[in-house]
Amino acid sequence: MRHLFLFLPLLIPLVTAVLGLLAWNKPRLQRMLGVCGTATLLASAAALLVTVLKEGIISAQAGNWPAPFGITLVADIFSALMVLAAGVMGLAVSIYSLADTDRHHESVGYYPLLQVLLLGVCGSFLTGDLFNLYVWFEVMLIASFVLLAMGGRREQMEGAIKYVALNLIASAFFLAGIGLLYGVVGTLNMADLAVRLRAVPHVGTVPVIAVLLFCAFSIKAAVFPFFFWLPASYHTAPVAVITIFSALLTKVGVYVLIRIFTLIFIQETSTGQPVILAATIFTMMAGALGATAQPELRRILTFCVVSQIGYMLMGLGIMTPLALAGSIFFMLHIIAAKSALFLSTGIVSRLTGTTELARLGGLYHKRPLLAALFLVPALSVAGIPPLSGFWGKLALIQAALGTGHYLTVTVALGVSILTLYYLVRAWSEIFWKKRQGTDNDEYHHVSPTHRRQMLVPTVLLASVSLLMGIAAEPVFRLSLLAARQLLDPGSYISAVLGVRP
Repeated sequence: MRHLFLFLPLLIPLVTAVLGLLAWNKPRLQRMLGVCGTATLLASAAALLVTVLKEGIISAQAGNWPAPFGITLVADIFSALMVLAAGVMGLAVSIYSLADTDRHHESVGYYPLLQVLLLGVCGSFLTGDLFNLYVWFEVMLIASFVLLAMGGRREQMEGAIKYVALNLIASAFFLAGIGLLYGVVGTLNMADLAVRLRAVPHVGTVPVIAVLLFCAFSIKAAVFPFFFWLPASYHTAPVAVITIFSALLTKVGVYVLIRIFTLIFIQETSTGQPVILAATIFTMMAGALGATAQPELRRILTFCVVSQIGYMLMGLGIMTPLALAGSIFFMLHIIAAKSALFLSTGIVSRLTGTTELARLGGLYHKRPLLAALFLVPALSVAGIPPLSGFWGKLALIQAALGTGHYLTVTVALGVSILTLYYLVRAWSEIFWKKRQGTDNDEYHHVSPTHRRQMLVPTVLLASVSLLMGIAAEPVFRLSLLAARQLLDPGSYISAVLGVRP
């Protein structure tokens, strides 16, 4: 029975996507399928996490082929938490899309494509094989490219081409890396790789493979200096699409970096810590400085996505239980908080017809709830206590101080202050200042039904972010358990291969 929970996060979006395609000319049925499918995915993800917490790391072999020869699925606490986050985001975005997605997007398969994207994301979190990980990445790439280009506007096509071009380069690096890796050790099963690489001298080819894979996943995660495709493409898509992209796609890249460099390339992680921390520092700074210079709300938030990726990578560069727990906690926090900000931005756009800061203002008096829904996650992203962002950053900074990485601490604190500056400035421009304009520049009408469909997921994610700050201890305890599992590769190997090295 427990093995079924490994397959459900893949079967549910796959079946939902197929049913959505069969209902091609029935948009109302597609909407219902989308919401029901993601709700079921969330329930299965919660069951998977409970099972992993009770029974430890679980694995399954498709077709009963023994590892390392078959298709392996593995779930530990880290991957189960990420699948749960995917379920939460899938449901929130599906509900929001009821109001945000127009008839044209529905007519060209928006809802089935969203399910295919979730399929690729969950497959990436649960796979135990590098080649299958490549396949899941390509599934995500195809679905995300179509979602990004949907609508066909010039800026959308330009952003989509930049997005797919850089991600194809990443895929080429990834494929080259796994090809070389197979040539060296004769396997691509992650647990088997971890065992066999212990018997291979880590000189010559192996460090080159590690660099290739680090570059590939750094492009996917938008790590410096490979980040520029993200702010050039994300802001062109509809808000629901931007939200699911920022919540999950870059996090898949960070997840895989943490996974393979704590399981497979442990020696390279130890020797490459200065490089990882340098990438962390420059990613934080590039995103924060880019956001400060932007006059448009969606561009501010896309650069902010880049900046926060640096904090997630910071734990890998320090490689202590506290540091990795901080990265995992921060990843979960930023998925909820940043998504709430993006969804709030969509409501602002629907009410005013713009996201240009110079043309906004005065919304506080008309929409005080919306002002709060933007301000709370904004302060959380900036790391203001006692909100969730504060606890994640506190753990990372304590870990960095304990290992003597004082420059990283200085930059992390400086970027937090800069983040507070540009997000509070944006809030003030949108909600507090008096709006400039003529009598024709009125607020747009949003129907009560659409208002509820947009507010419910926004309130849900803002509440998750708030609760993670108020009740941080249980979430951080889970993150610490996940970190300790990551730093004990033997338990992962034993769950997959049945023997502890």
